[in-house]
Amino acid sequence: MEFKYNSIFANLQIKPLVSEEKDKYLSMASISNLKKFLPDIDTEKNIDLLPIAFDACVVNRVNKNGDVINASTASEIVKNFINKPINIEHDRTKVVGCILTANFSKFGTNESFGELDVKEMKEPFYITLGGVMWKIINPQLANLIEDSNDPSSENYLKVSASWELGFSEYDIVLLNRDNKNLEDAKFITDEKEKDKFRQNLKAFGGTGKVDNNTYVYRQVLGDVIPLGIGLTSNPAADVSGVATKEQQKVAIIDIKNEEKEAESSETQENNISQEQKNNVKEEGVINRIIMKIENINQITDDLLKQVTASSVTSFIQEELKKASEAFIAERTEKDNAIKATQEKYEALSTESEKVKEELEKVKASLAKLEEEKAAKAKEEAFNIRMASLDEEYDLSDEDRKFIAEDIKDLTEETFAAYKNKMAVLMKEKNKAAKKAKEEASKKEKEMMASTASDLSATEVVEEALETSKVEKTSIPNSSTATELTLKEKFSKAFGLDGFDIK
Repeated sequence: MEFKYNSIFANLQIKPLVSEEKDKYLSMASISNLKKFLPDIDTEKNIDLLPIAFDACVVNRVNKNGDVINASTASEIVKNFINKPINIEHDRTKVVGCILTANFSKFGTNESFGELDVKEMKEPFYITLGGVMWKIINPQLANLIEDSNDPSSENYLKVSASWELGFSEYDIVLLNRDNKNLEDAKFITDEKEKDKFRQNLKAFGGTGKVDNNTYVYRQVLGDVIPLGIGLTSNPAADVSGVATKEQQKVAIIDIKNEEKEAESSETQENNISQEQKNNVKEEGVINRIIMKIENINQITDDLLKQVTASSVTSFIQEELKKASEAFIAERTEKDNAIKATQEKYEALSTESEKVKEELEKVKASLAKLEEEKAAKAKEEAFNIRMASLDEEYDLSDEDRKFIAEDIKDLTEETFAAYKNKMAVLMKEKNKAAKKAKEEASKKEKEMMASTASDLSATEVVEEALETSKVEKTSIPNSSTATELTLKEKFSKAFGLDGFDIK
């Protein structure tokens, strides 16, 4: 199962005696206080089982790995420790037992809380677990745990428990360098602000502090799942010891086939003697297996006397693995950066080509528009010039044909000269001149006609007058002579009512 975050809580504390820290909650705890949390197991009938009890962590108090859970989270996950595995040094291939019970107890004394609801508690307290170790899996480790309960032994409190968690979220916790308690902390919950402190966290390779006075920690939140317990000499939390009840050590003989039952007493004694020697040897080996090398500076001549070659080998393998993973990560990051840069370059090149193509299209469109505009302007100028000449002169189709050929490519300047030339050559066809000439001719004709009309009227009058004189001398005797005006005389003589004689 994969988790977004995974934390294994271990440090370099091997055998705590008296704490050098000044803490209002911290007091000397006795491993005997843990015995009341041992699971109820009949070890006389189950001689292969070793009941154990231990403090898994301290709630509301940061550990040396820079992690912490609060009371609310603890109350939600405590029962989920049950049935989870117990292993050696967080190596999940070396499972040696199982967790059976989960409780809370007072920090420093392991006084039981009973049914007290701890969800709102601010002060530190333990998650205390009980379980069994399968002695048949690793009898040497079982013997070591029993020996670590003896205050007179050099292995006293040498084995402790360290928990493992999977979780999905976290907040940043800031504390003064001399304080580990969550109740005095400042919390950073904003995602952007948390990112600023991420590089300082020990879990991500940081120093665990912002400056010499302010330390930075990670509060485990979200989907939190206990993954098990590792028996270690290096617990990260302020815990120490794995308690078990006093019992007589019983040798466990594993009979694998019937041939062993047929062995002679002498052979059995030799085997037992050899087994005891091996046990002594292996017990020392187990003591050393538990010692986990965390830093290359730990490897000293004295340490090499206490640890096995496998511990050193494991450390070297882990360091090589870390270096390899770091190299691969760095190379992958660089490869990705190069790939991203190449993709960006190719994208920019493609985009540049597209822009270039679009620019060429725009240029071609502009050139075409310019040509069309010039052609249209030339056509308009030609039409205007032809219209002006057609308006000025009385042109035939043949005239228009020749003029169009002449003016189609003329500039404004050359057309002005051409127009002046036309004024001379085609003055006979100038509409204005022709019209003026026609008007003059018309007026002349009208004047001549008027003159002729006047002469005809005079002749008529004169003739009428002559006639009138004749008639006057031959007036009948019966007529009455009347004095007539000149107008009346003309009217009477010619019957010309239409004449207007002034």
